[in-house]
Amino acid sequence: MQARALKKNIRMSPRKMRLVIDLIRGKKATEALTMLHFHPKHAAYEAEMVLRSAIANLNQKADAEGLRIHDDEITVIRATVDNAAFFKRMLPAPQGRAYRIRKRSNHLTIVVGTPDTEEESE
Repeated sequence: MQARALKKNIRMSPRKMRLVIDLIRGKKATEALTMLHFHPKHAAYEAEMVLRSAIANLNQKADAEGLRIHDDEITVIRATVDNAAFFKRMLPAPQGRAYRIRKRSNHLTIVVGTPDTEEESE
């Protein structure tokens, strides 16, 4: 069984978010939550909230089917960070010119599941 959570337009560059997401990919959900909770980067806070949402979605899906999933069984199957739209700003430059500033943002998707679903998806 799998469930996913998606957060769009996070005001942070995808490169900074990928540094944190690479740490949790393929790990147990409880271990990943602990790593994110104590990680110093701000991207870890955003990723922790999305991971908690994905775990809650999986538990809700399991309850609807009458199953019971323990937190030790849940793993992070897939975690992706994609580019989102830029905020474009102009910065004054010498001699009447302007420099373009692109403020980046990203979309974060985390898929969690139980070990038996990893074999089905491959």
